[in-house]
Amino acid sequence: MDLRCPPTLFRKHSPTALNSTLKRTSSTYLLTIVCSQYQLPSRKQKHRMPLQKNPNRTCSIAPMMSYTDRHFRHFVRLMSKRTLLYTEMVVSGTIIHNLSSEYLDKILGFDTDQPPLAVQLGGDCPDELETAARVCEDYGYQEINLNIGCPSDRVQKGSFGAVLMKTPEKVADLYHRMQRVVQIPVTVKHRIGVDDLDSYEFLSNFVDTVSKAGCRSFSIHARKAWLKGLSPAQNRSVPPLDYERVYQLKADFPDLEIVLNGGIDSLDQARLHLEKVDGVMIGRAAYRHPLLCQHVDEMLFNDHSNKAITTGELLCAFQDYMNRELSRGTPASSILRHLLGFFKGEKGSRIWRQRITSFIQTKEPITDLALLYDETIGRFKDE
Repeated sequence: MDLRCPPTLFRKHSPTALNSTLKRTSSTYLLTIVCSQYQLPSRKQKHRMPLQKNPNRTCSIAPMMSYTDRHFRHFVRLMSKRTLLYTEMVVSGTIIHNLSSEYLDKILGFDTDQPPLAVQLGGDCPDELETAARVCEDYGYQEINLNIGCPSDRVQKGSFGAVLMKTPEKVADLYHRMQRVVQIPVTVKHRIGVDDLDSYEFLSNFVDTVSKAGCRSFSIHARKAWLKGLSPAQNRSVPPLDYERVYQLKADFPDLEIVLNGGIDSLDQARLHLEKVDGVMIGRAAYRHPLLCQHVDEMLFNDHSNKAITTGELLCAFQDYMNRELSRGTPASSILRHLLGFFKGEKGSRIWRQRITSFIQTKEPITDLALLYDETIGRFKDE
């Protein structure tokens, strides 16, 4: 598996010593201490893998909390070699508080076969985001994405996510502080508006302000965010989609890269959007119906060099991956949960889900996913 992690760069002081420092210092002073004590890598340091200066964003899988962990990303990578993958959002403060902890590898480590891969960061403290960006670059990510779209209450209490759209000048400063310390691109993901600030003029001004700080790539969820009255789940469906507004933004800012996110359920739909924007970012559909990723390289990247993997081949390959992970002590439930809805809508999917749930609950290892498929979904294929 070869999880990427800087071996000793951030391990010079005990977590206890760092925690005591955290309690008695201000944020700015703390970041000065952290940077000096942990010897953040210089820009001349050789990275473990060649950096792709600007990854291809024609198609990407959106960062999704509790979904796009390294197990799900491995699953997608088995089907598509070209799709840009994103981590779950990582709060910058979490990185800062765990610089001397093995937990840092858990949240930032990834398999060497997962790139092209981007990390999404959330936060509003320039010092923390600057340090977190340097740490993420050293891990080998090809892009750092700043979350300006999450509407959850927890994120709002931290004064980041979608609420930051209300202060475009601050977002521009956060972008600048991050980009100045890394060589890989920093991008921004945001909504088309927030609360009552939902005019096209507001959206255009936001993009214009942040782009003047140097940002060249914007991933835009084509819904506004209501910060009061709607849950995060409702914010993904209740506010109406407005693709035309994103199309207009691309027309008005032709030199910027505009990636469209929100409500994309099929590759045919994605191809239509690509006639108007530079890229598409697929969210929940990729998790609920992951087999759509089987033909992404061919249909969206026009790459015919890799034969689409069959369902049987996919399950066998994922079985090998799961066996390796289990031998390293990874809980089976953290892997199997991604397979629960794999065949949603197909005959036999309820039985498949029941069997997977049983394996999770009993903690019994699954030895043959392909056989389980034949016993549940496959037996209906010949009817």
